[in-house]
Amino acid sequence: MPLYKTINFSQTTQILVWKITESYEQLFSEVQLNEKSLLRLNNMKSQLHQRAFLSVRKLLQQVGYSDFNLYYDQFGKPHLHDGKHISISHSHEFSSIIISDQKAGIDIEMQREKIISIADKFVNNKDSLRLGDTNIQDYIKKLTVKWGAKEAIFKIRNEPGISFKNHIWVNSFEIKDKKTIAILEMGNIKQQFSIYFEDFEGFILVYAFEK
Repeated sequence: MPLYKTINFSQTTQILVWKITESYEQLFSEVQLNEKSLLRLNNMKSQLHQRAFLSVRKLLQQVGYSDFNLYYDQFGKPHLHDGKHISISHSHEFSSIIISDQKAGIDIEMQREKIISIADKFVNNKDSLRLGDTNIQDYIKKLTVKWGAKEAIFKIRNEPGISFKNHIWVNSFEIKDKKTIAILEMGNIKQQFSIYFEDFEGFILVYAFEK
C-alpha cells in the first residue's frame, strides 16, 4: 500500500505513516540497504519485523532519503547525516517516522486492553488517570497516549536511567484535544514537552517535541 498518512506539522517537521500490506519480497525489491542494515535485516527472526524495517526505508524514500542517509549511534538512536532529527516507530501493520529541525520523538501503538494490567508500571499519581473517570475504551486510549508520550520522550532524551513511572508524567487531556503537555524530571533535569497524538484504525500515534 502507498503512504497511509502524511502530517505536515510545520515547514520544518513532517510525520509519515505507512500501512504495511506488501510482502517481504516486494518491499525488499523496492529499497536499497547498506551492509549493516542488510545484516540486521537478515538477523531478524520475525518477518513482521523485517517488513516493518523495510517499510521505514520506504518512508525515507518518500521524503528524499535512503537507508544510506541513516545511521545509528551507540545507544541505538537513529540519526540522519544531514543533521536533521529523526525518530522511528512501528507496531504490527503500521510504521512511522518523524523528521524535523527540532528534537522530536515518535511512537505508534496498537490499542489493547492488556495495557490496563500493566498501567501501574508506567502511570504515576501525577498522571491523574483513573478508570472510574471514564469508560473503558476511552481509558485504553488515554493509557496508550500516555505510554506513547513517555516512549517518544525517552527517544528524544535517550538517557540511561529514565523511568516512565518515576520521572515522566503527562498532563490530563481528552482524546479530542489531540495534544497535551508532559514533563520529565530526573536529577537536575526538568524539561517540558509538547505532545500531539492521532487515533486511527485501533492505533495511537504520538509525537513529542522539547519545549
